[in-house]
This record gives sequence, structure tokens and C-alpha cells, in this order.
Amino acid sequence: MDNHSLRRGLKSRHMTMISLGGSIGTGLFLASGGAIHDAGPGGALLAYSVIGIMVYFLVTSLGEMATYMPVSGTFSTYAAKFVDPSLGYALGWNYWYNWAITIAAELSAATLIIKFWLPDSPSFLWSALFLALMVGLNLLSVKGYGESEYWFAMIKIVTVVLFIAIGLLMIVGIWNGHAVGFRNFAAGDAPISGGFLSVLGVCMAAGFSFQGTELVGIAAGESEDPRRNVPRAIRSVFWRILLFYVLAIFVVGMLIPSAADTLSSDSVTASPFTIIFEKAGLSLAASVMNAVILSSVLSAGNSGMYASARMLWVLAKEGKAPRAFARLNARGVPVPALLATAAVGMLAFLASFFGDGQVYVWLLNASGMSGFIAWLGISVSHYRFRKAYAAQGRSLADLPYRSKWFPFGPILAGAMCMAVIVGQSIGAVSDGKVDWTFLFASYIGIPLFLAIWLGYKWKHGTRLLKPEACDLETEEG
Repeated sequence: MDNHSLRRGLKSRHMTMISLGGSIGTGLFLASGGAIHDAGPGGALLAYSVIGIMVYFLVTSLGEMATYMPVSGTFSTYAAKFVDPSLGYALGWNYWYNWAITIAAELSAATLIIKFWLPDSPSFLWSALFLALMVGLNLLSVKGYGESEYWFAMIKIVTVVLFIAIGLLMIVGIWNGHAVGFRNFAAGDAPISGGFLSVLGVCMAAGFSFQGTELVGIAAGESEDPRRNVPRAIRSVFWRILLFYVLAIFVVGMLIPSAADTLSSDSVTASPFTIIFEKAGLSLAASVMNAVILSSVLSAGNSGMYASARMLWVLAKEGKAPRAFARLNARGVPVPALLATAAVGMLAFLASFFGDGQVYVWLLNASGMSGFIAWLGISVSHYRFRKAYAAQGRSLADLPYRSKWFPFGPILAGAMCMAVIVGQSIGAVSDGKVDWTFLFASYIGIPLFLAIWLGYKWKHGTRLLKPEACDLETEEG
């Protein structure tokens, strides 16, 4: 057994479901209602469509690099090879931090969801139980992660498809016998309310909702046939965004007035999915949706455990983290990296002392900005990869998968990421007053990233790589 390499145990169906289920979670099941309430159904559709376009270009950029060079440390490795080693170092630690904190946030969210059924149960108990479940699934093997994520994603996809089908039947009057039409969509200030700032605010929420789509790139290093399976998964991204977000938000906007106060609540009973299922006469809607939302939260935590452990393993393998984290067991699982990541997830236990909701908000704000930094890194790395590929006289026809509309795609995606990062500050201003706590929590990831990047650059004297000097040789992860 080779204990120095990850196992290529992810099959085509695993890759497809990781791609399909990566961004379906509480952002769709809960936050979509608030998006429609704030910007109107038209504004929410516009924001999610714009961010969907950005994510499409990001994932196709990542797909081109991941099929050419399938390694598990995608963001770290590509930035180090095509831009600057110091940027790769910073992006690697940023991505590990992002997902490790997200695990803690998802554990806190899962505890909140359990309180729907068992309001007096201890938070510590549920956080420990779910953390043990995530660690156990990841300890089995890469197939353990792939198989669990396959079924988690299947639950979410079936729910969304049923929701859209029933919603469309209700809109035209086939279900319940009363056609709703466009009455709610055009009510009040709809379809777009609140102007440009409200749409920008929803763009930020939509971006956070879509985080996780890049997991297909991380998983490429453990795919059985990355040059066939990754492009197949990537091609489904655009249609997933169109179907699962845009069409679902259209259905909600048609069936529920955007001015309804219930849409602005984060309670599962106020989820637009729950409300519409109840309107359809499905009496157990709240409990069923709560179970689905719980599965999506556990899915996000499971994926976070997988992605962050792999990133820490890559950093250790490249000498950028303690060598102890580079060890694999006989099944090809990076156990020390996995346990270190789980230790960060134990931050969720703080909920026992400070309150479930408060800790969830803290952790969510701490991790959110890091995702956009990673996306920006993908855009820059892909742009530089293509420049290096051309400078070294290689033919684009030899690429296993080629993203469309280069260089427009990565440039547009990068610019949109920057706009969302800067625009996040708008949410801290209300009635002329600045919420400094919100501002600090939202932006703490940026100075941390810059300190790691510039500190490594200063210590090792790294420079921006010339296109002719970039390493384009494939290294298997």
C-alpha cells in the first residue's frame, strides 16, 4: 500500500452529486425568503442570476485547471505554480480556515434545527454527536465521504424538484384548483423593491449561498478518472443554478407576496419551502423540511471536513504546515489533518456558554469573506495558467477540458468577487450609523489573509512568476 498518496476512490456518480449538491443548503431553503422580502422577486431573481453567471465562470475556470492537473490542493497548488508561491501559501491556509470555521458554524446550525423538536435538549450533546458523525464518515475512506455526500445531495435534489413541480402546478391552478398567476409577483413594489442597494445586498447573500460549488475541484485529486468525471460534473453547474435557485425563487415569488413578514424570518416554520408545502395541503411540511434542512447542514459540515482536511494535508506535504499532518492511514485518509480540523469544529461547543444563535452568527461572519477570497484566487490562477500555457508554446487543443470565453470569464468573475467583497460594507451601515461589530466580523478574514501572504513573501523573498517559468507539469495528488 502506498501511504503517501490519496486514493482515487470517487466514482462518476459521486463527482456529479458533489457538484450538484455543493451549493444547495440553508441559503436556498431559508435565506431565499429573506432575499425576496428585501429585493422583491424580480430583484432576487436578478441577483441570483448575476451571481450564478459569476459562479459558472469560476467553476469552469477551476475545471480547466483541475482536469489538466488533478490535485487535492487546487487553490494552493495552482496559485503557487502559476502566480506566486506566497499567494498559494496564503490561499491554502485561508481555505483551510474557511472550511474549518464553517464546520463549527454548521454544527451550531444543526443544534438550532434540533431545538425545533427538542427545545430543552443540551446544545453540547448535539454538537458532539454530529461532529463525531462527520469525523466517522470521513475516517472510513474517501468512498465513505463520497457515498454519504451522494445520499445527502440526493435528499436535497429530490426536495427541490418536488417543490418546483408542486409550485408550478399551484401557479397555474392544477394543484388546489386556484390559479395564482402573476398577482403576487407584481404586488406592491415588486418585482424589484429597495433599488440597487437591496439587489447588491442579495448578491452578497447569493454568493454565500453558492459557496461549495468549488468542492468538485478539491475532489478531482481523488476522482477515479478526473479527466472524464470533472468536466461531466462541471457541465451540470449552469443547469443546477438555473433549476435549483432561479426557478425555485421564481416559484416562491409567484406564490408568496414579497411583503409577507414570514419571508424575513430564519425559522424553519417560515421557510418559503415549508409555507408553500403547507399551502399545498401537506400537513407534515414543517417537520419534513426541518429534516431536509438538517441533512443539508450535515452535508455542508461533512464536505467542510473533507475539504479542509485535504487542504491541510497538501500544505503539510508541500512543507507549508507541520509534517505530522502529511501522514495518511492505510485507506488513504489524512487522519492527523482530519483530527486537527475537527478540533476547530469544537468551537461550536461555545454555544453552550454564549447561546446557539449568537455563536452561529459569529462563526458565519468569520468564514464568509474567506470564500470570496478563495474564488478570487481561482480567477487569478486561471488567467495566469492560460498565459503560461500560451507562453510555453502549448496548444489549447491539448487541454482535456477548456473553459469558454477566456479571458472574459475569469476577469468578469474576479471583478464581481471584488465588488461583493467591497459591497459587504454596505450591510454595516443602517440609518447613517455604522455597525462596527458587523464590519469587524465580516472583514477580519482579509487582514489575516494579507498578513499570511505578505509574511511568507517577506520571509522567503518570493516574486510574481514569469509565464515562461510557471510549472505546467502534472503532479498527481
